[in-house]
Amino acid sequence: MRWLIGIVAALVVAIAIYLGLAASSLATLASAARAGDVAKVLEHTNARSLTRSLTGQIVGAYLERIGATRKVGSMEKMLINTYGATIADAMAAKMLTAENLTQILKSGKVDASQGLPAFAGLPALGDLNTGNWLKLLGRVNFIQPVLLGIRVSEKTDPENYAAVNLHFEGGGWKLSGIELPKPIVRTLAASLPVK
Repeated sequence: MRWLIGIVAALVVAIAIYLGLAASSLATLASAARAGDVAKVLEHTNARSLTRSLTGQIVGAYLERIGATRKVGSMEKMLINTYGATIADAMAAKMLTAENLTQILKSGKVDASQGLPAFAGLPALGDLNTGNWLKLLGRVNFIQPVLLGIRVSEKTDPENYAAVNLHFEGGGWKLSGIELPKPIVRTLAASLPVK
């Protein structure tokens, strides 16, 4: 019986450390975003994963957009996923310059520049109250053991849902994705060429 209590206690401690590290990393990232500290934001970001996350969302919205008016064949989907991903990847790279990423996390908007459409209305990570850990726990979505989604939007409906994804790498959690609200993703996808 004692070994069972010991195992349960060890498990509780491990979960507390796991969630505590995630909350600490999120608080550090949010604080850096609030302060506009570009270097600190980049230090806590996996740029490749973040670019992949945004590219996938933009290509998905593009497919949804052209699929609304006509049937999209499997060959066309494959071409869009390859060629479209290249264009969307370039757009995501422009969005994710150090300054733009910090601005997105701080204010939830990006100004139009270099062929990138302006958007606003993304809930800012800097506005998230990271001090109340119990309330923060209610925003956590366990995607995988090493990947957590933290909702930054007040609303949970699919149309307005926004979140940041943290991935456990090395000794800590890093920003690896931003789930944009659907209207923003549609705005970005609308700037891609139709054919």
